Amino acid sequence: AITKVEDVTGRGVVATIYAGEPVLESRLAPRGAGAGLAATIPEGMRAVAVRVNDVVGVAGFVVAGMRVDVLVSGLPPGQGNRERLGTQTRTVLQNIEVLSAGQSIQKDTEGKPLTVPVVNLLVTPEQAEVLSLASNETRSQLVLRNPLDTKEAKAPGTAVT
Repeated sequence: AITKVEDVTGRGVVATIYAGEPVLESRLAPRGAGAGLAATIPEGMRAVAVRVNDVVGVAGFVVAGMRVDVLVSGLPPGQGNRERLGTQTRTVLQNIEVLSAGQSIQKDTEGKPLTVPVVNLLVTPEQAEVLSLASNETRSQLVLRNPLDTKEAKAPGTAVT
């Protein structure tokens, strides 16, 4: 446990610290990492914001810590393929951790969190490129996973012609 106040001052919290619990090094961001979402991103990883609506964001059931797959739908590249292949859907990323689900700290009159249409996903730099391209060229949808199901599915994709 950390015993000196100066050892915690200015460091972000990356895991919940409960009242009366000792402050542990593992619950704090490294010195200089700052606070907020950025301090929770492991070295070598990136947080990518994905614009969502109620359908894309699994009707509001996606929350921080859950895992999702990312599906993209659209026309395949190349003029010759557009009429022949029609719209296609493919799974481009699997078992991706949700860092935040666009819920603000503010609450409405009923005490429920107000939602913002964005989900931040924890990805590698290569996966960030896939998400960036997908968000610019296609429609994305998040698919909620069971947390115990970590196997990669061999989904071939599907098309509507």
